[in-house]
Amino acid sequence: MAAITPSATVGTDAKAKALKAAGEPVIGFGAGEPDFPTPPHIVEAAVRACREHRDHRYSPTPGLPELREAIAAKTLRDSGLEVTPQQVIVTAGGKHAVYNALLTLLDPGDEVILPAPYWPTYPEPVAMVGARTVVVQTDVDSGFRVTVEQLEAARTPRTKMLIFVSPSNPTGSVYPPEEIEAVGNWAATHGIWVLTDEIYEHLTYDDHRHVSLPVVAPAAAERCVVINGVAKTYAMTGWRVGWLIAPQPVASAAAALQSHQTSNVSNVSQRAALAAVSGPLGAVVEMRLQFDRRRRAMHGLLSQIPGINCPLPQGAFYAFPSLAGVMERTIAGRTVGSSLELSDLLLSEVKVAVVAGEAFGAPGCVRLSFALSDDDLAEGVGRIVDFLS
Repeated sequence: MAAITPSATVGTDAKAKALKAAGEPVIGFGAGEPDFPTPPHIVEAAVRACREHRDHRYSPTPGLPELREAIAAKTLRDSGLEVTPQQVIVTAGGKHAVYNALLTLLDPGDEVILPAPYWPTYPEPVAMVGARTVVVQTDVDSGFRVTVEQLEAARTPRTKMLIFVSPSNPTGSVYPPEEIEAVGNWAATHGIWVLTDEIYEHLTYDDHRHVSLPVVAPAAAERCVVINGVAKTYAMTGWRVGWLIAPQPVASAAAALQSHQTSNVSNVSQRAALAAVSGPLGAVVEMRLQFDRRRRAMHGLLSQIPGINCPLPQGAFYAFPSLAGVMERTIAGRTVGSSLELSDLLLSEVKVAVVAGEAFGAPGCVRLSFALSDDDLAEGVGRIVDFLS
């Protein structure tokens, strides 16, 4: 357990909230969660579930049958991927789905290719089972997208899996369909499993759109695990409902594992999730419109700072600027040598919390969430602009 690294994103958010509770005027850009309330019809479904005697008891470990059916239907509706309810395992959030998938599929000595920047949770279950993460670096110039050539250069006889994410946390990049197809076909050719995280599927902007890897590269479907959940799409981070979709033998094994970990996910949360995935997407459209406005505002402000290269986010709700041009400058009497030092300086000097790129395998960058109010966004980024300009 000493090898497990605490979550940097959770840690940054907790530190910002603690300072704010102590009376400091902190603005936090660390949290990866929508600032909107959960839509009312979803909350009402949970209220009804609280009163239902059936929901006061254990339910099937893989999830309520009607929720698994609804997730299968929602997956076909939203991404065109046809799956059976038996391939769906409902988990206590997306992180739980990631752990179940990796603990089910990986053995000691296996290698997992992970393009960077990456969400900090991915490497931890890999290490837990004695497998090894092989990081493939991308950068601003490549749009933070990995190429098949890079993946092939990283492949060895021990390569078991690729972790693939689009839209991306932390970069906000979205892969074009043809690049996703190429990656999927590469994995299929070499018999490599793909874990594809689609949690931000509904949050894309301009002409960018999410496509599901097993749909555009069907040859990869038999070795593909899809991760998803209600957290980001429906503003339900605290409800803790995610899922994995996998070939039947993997799904059954993951359910067996979960039966000894947690048993069923809270029935009240599952009933809320059922209302979410089977209900309308009107609230999602409204959230996306507001996120779109905020990303443009954040991009415009950050782009004013000399030495910062900030790509316009294409998806999710994060900006991921490179600070290469700021490094080694003297700021507030200190020479800044890393994005970790700069993030500490921003918190101590101007009370703005960002997550350093070191947490994502991308030193020299920082992540800022634009899932916060317009006023806080303008004030917080304004402080950064004044401090660094």
